[in-house]
Amino acid sequence: MRQKNVIKILGLTLCMALLTGCANQPVNTPVQSVEIEQTTESEEASQTIQEPSLEEPAVEEEPSTEEPTTPPEPEIVTFTISATGDVSLGNLQIHGYEGTFNEMWDLKGSSYFFESVKGIFEADDMTIVNFEGVLTTSNERVEKMYNIKGAPEYVQILVDGNVEAAAMGNNHRMDYGQQGLEDTVAALESVGIVYGYDDILGYYEDPDTGIKVGYVSINEVYDGTLVETYLEEGIKALKADDTVDLVIACCHWGEELDRYPDEYELGLGKKCIDWGADLVLGHHPHVMQGIEVYQGKLIVYSLGNFCFGGNKNPKEKDTMIFQQTFTFVDGVKQEDQVFKVIPCTISSVSHRNDFQPTPVTGEDAVRVIDKINKYSKQFDVKFDYEGNPIPKEETLPEEQPKEEKTEESTAPEESQTTQESEQQ
Repeated sequence: MRQKNVIKILGLTLCMALLTGCANQPVNTPVQSVEIEQTTESEEASQTIQEPSLEEPAVEEEPSTEEPTTPPEPEIVTFTISATGDVSLGNLQIHGYEGTFNEMWDLKGSSYFFESVKGIFEADDMTIVNFEGVLTTSNERVEKMYNIKGAPEYVQILVDGNVEAAAMGNNHRMDYGQQGLEDTVAALESVGIVYGYDDILGYYEDPDTGIKVGYVSINEVYDGTLVETYLEEGIKALKADDTVDLVIACCHWGEELDRYPDEYELGLGKKCIDWGADLVLGHHPHVMQGIEVYQGKLIVYSLGNFCFGGNKNPKEKDTMIFQQTFTFVDGVKQEDQVFKVIPCTISSVSHRNDFQPTPVTGEDAVRVIDKINKYSKQFDVKFDYEGNPIPKEETLPEEQPKEEKTEESTAPEESQTTQESEQQ
């Protein structure tokens, strides 16, 4: 039994020895490997942080407090011109007193004559008339068949009627010689009405819009083709003037009582446009003629009579006021055609001339518009019965009152001699 115990003791001792030897051997564990890798990454991160940066630091932009700018609104200015035919403030030298212009002045005063059209002229920006005759006290009459003269104070008629400009290039400017002309100019200047004739250019500047109009006024009746020099040089001078916004050519031309312009007038009107005129206004025939659009510009071949003291009772009393409105955008004239005619008669009564031009309505307006359309047909221009131009694709209504047949419309064309005999 003692032997068995000794064997057990030896066996236990041997096992303990073996276990002790195994515990003293080195062992490679995964933990050591992880620790090495972590050490390496830390060293690399440390080296990266220590390197200086070459990039500029980012700067944050502060939000803008300024409001976005908007382009300014364009400046739009409109300018309306009214134009009439012959204005003769006075009598012929062959007239007596009864039924004459001078009598009406004495009875009615200065405001009477343009009373019916004053509102039209007040509403526009410029009114220009063909001023035919003189305002003078001179009796030094030039020898001719008909001379027209009024007193210098008659100029107040134009002021009361809101007329701003006078075209004086006509065959009655020199009826009383140089003295008559000088007196007329002095009368116009005394009330601020502008004028022009031959190589004396007319200028009108509107105080409200600032638009400045320049015009040439010629007398082809006396001067013939020589007027082309006045027109071409005058128009070109006005076009070269940077202060002038609009250019008008006023042409006293043609034959009395002719309803249609002749070939020379047709050509001269177009020349005026080619030279640079924005509008051509014609007069002298004492009757209306047609209206043409050429190169986008208007040619009014004859405006007829208007406030005409040279005839106490002409057969033809129908007339018109021509109006055109021009538009400027930031000072630049637009190439449009905004125009109309206002049908009128030269008298407020039909049995004689009372020298008070009057707008008409109803059947009277239809009659006047029909005449203008008849004379303008060759130019492919037509107006409705309100006086507005009709686009070419449109037509007037079929059922409209027809032009009344009068003695004048059914009789042969009046001659100049007939018209002159009526002036007595």
